[in-house]
Amino acid sequence: MHTPLCPLGHLALTTAAALALAACSGAGAIEEPAAGGHGGGGRSASAGDQGGGAEGGGGLGGAGQGGAGQGGAGGEVQCVDECPAPNGGIQVGCKTRFMYGINYAWHHFAGDFGGIAAWGQGGVSTEASTHAANLADMRAHGAGVVRWWMLPELRGESVVLDANDDPTGLGATTERDVEKALELAEQADVHLMLCLFSFDAFRPTRVEGDLRIVGIRPIVTDARRRAMLMDNVVRPLARAVERSPYRHRMVAWDVINEPEWAITGPSPYDDPDYDPMAELETVTHAEMETFVNDTIRVLRTESRALITVGAAAMKWSSAWSRTDIDFYTFHMYDWINLYWPFNQSPADYGITDKPVVMGEFPVAGLSTATVPEILQSWFSQGYAGALSWAYNGATAAELETIKAFADERPCEASF
Repeated sequence: MHTPLCPLGHLALTTAAALALAACSGAGAIEEPAAGGHGGGGRSASAGDQGGGAEGGGGLGGAGQGGAGQGGAGGEVQCVDECPAPNGGIQVGCKTRFMYGINYAWHHFAGDFGGIAAWGQGGVSTEASTHAANLADMRAHGAGVVRWWMLPELRGESVVLDANDDPTGLGATTERDVEKALELAEQADVHLMLCLFSFDAFRPTRVEGDLRIVGIRPIVTDARRRAMLMDNVVRPLARAVERSPYRHRMVAWDVINEPEWAITGPSPYDDPDYDPMAELETVTHAEMETFVNDTIRVLRTESRALITVGAAAMKWSSAWSRTDIDFYTFHMYDWINLYWPFNQSPADYGITDKPVVMGEFPVAGLSTATVPEILQSWFSQGYAGALSWAYNGATAAELETIKAFADERPCEASF
């Protein structure tokens, strides 16, 4: 594994690619002010367990400034980032890197964390050898960050639901699966972006193969039940990460994958109207934003990892600009590229206040561009990272293409 120059307790980020040297007091980091774009707040955090931080912002392009934390009895420690990403990236400890990796995104859909006993599917801790081999293979093919889905649907044993379908806790192995995932990430020398929810959960309650799958919309839209989800599911998941001796392997939380597909009605922030999937039980933007904000507040209280939302497309580039996320995440596929082409910079899309990671793009490339062309464009135009879709089903040749980009930038694209 790589030995960090500064401890990776708290995580912080910066939008300033010019920070070739990062001075860390107990591995703390101070965020540079950002300007323009969507607006929103800034955040800085200390990486020392006793470190202080500050939140600030508001207004157009606002940014907070935080103090460097005290890292303990060792006193002040100066650390140097030997190869920061030259055009922008995500900062972990003292390292500012182009967040490069791949979507896992699951071995068993909605079953990796908690298992699905009715279908004979075990969680990470039960099938550790399979996940260990997969994570090691991802790392061998250049992936430094793995985006891994947790609760894309409420099925199986991941979440305990009572007779009223109220979430009352986590399943018997869910927390153990989280802890094992972090341990395996340490062994494979990868970092994790754990994706909590997905639009898939907004399908109506139904039975599939003798398994009852509960739709999440009634929980999301009811304040009492939503609070139960926060306290009984999100909070203990965040605490499970924090108590792990391998918590430094957790780069970020992705609150929800492509929530726009479960939203109906107009955008309040001048994006195009939402165009939800027909089979989903939809919510308004305000209802989804409340759900996202509630989740973020819990994560801020319980976790030191960064936070983002896996937005479906640049089409809705402003959708989560009023939430307390640390960086934006957008996805790219052929239908998106027709109208919001990959070869434009974040600034071309009016995004200058926070880093932008492209959280999904086809591992086979776009119909009009190869993977090397896509990655070089993003790397050179100020994007902060790119995660291909997906490890599952990728051919050996496609994985070699992903590896080639990492091999060309062994330091700038690896924490």
